[in-house]
Amino acid sequence: MTYCVGLMLDKGLVLMSDTRTNSGVDNISVFRKMFHWSVPGERIISVMTAGNLATTQAVISRLEERSKTPDERQNSLLELPTMFQVAVETGKLLRDTVKETQSGNGQSGGGRFAASMIVAGQIKGMEPRLFLIYPEGNFIEASFDTPFFQIGETKYGRPILVRAYDRAMSFEDAVKLLMVSFDSTLKANLSVGLPLDLLVIERDKLEIVHERRVEQGDPYFESISSSWSDALKTAFNSLPDYNMRQDAE
Repeated sequence: MTYCVGLMLDKGLVLMSDTRTNSGVDNISVFRKMFHWSVPGERIISVMTAGNLATTQAVISRLEERSKTPDERQNSLLELPTMFQVAVETGKLLRDTVKETQSGNGQSGGGRFAASMIVAGQIKGMEPRLFLIYPEGNFIEASFDTPFFQIGETKYGRPILVRAYDRAMSFEDAVKLLMVSFDSTLKANLSVGLPLDLLVIERDKLEIVHERRVEQGDPYFESISSSWSDALKTAFNSLPDYNMRQDAE
């Protein structure tokens, strides 16, 4: 399992993913789940993945090949005219890869090989866009009503996003919010783990403005984790006391 989040802000896009892949408690590995392609000044595109590792790696490898092979460039992320077309093409690759994998393994259902993806980026002259792609290849786009997407182990980190997200927030506050969301997920589920990958895409910059890997023992992440724990304890202790005799009186 994994955990990835993409936030849509007025200022641009903020993305974060973990890197843990596990097949049982005694087989834990680190694999990158965030990838990006760019033509500085023209476009910046990022893809985050969750689900079957063989499926996601096959899709990413095909996207990489298309960006380097001349006869495949018409379907390359570096050549497609809009972010919508980028989402369409990525969805097709994901759907076809799932079908090929399940067919090659004699499976009638795709659940075992399923994966989902978040596609984010901006092309010159257009708005930054954020998409959630399902294993079937269809997708939805972020909007004012749905301004962020999660894939993987989503439930533990969602409450803080719902409560604290603000589309007008700064990149720095958005990164802090994601740190808390990931810390909550790491604390609750061993299938999500460090290192974490962070990417910030500023509106109309069309290049990466900030990229970072958060390793085990990172001072800022540890400070966020301990401070958030202390803040929750303080908030809990400040809540009104429950009176078990109230109903009896």
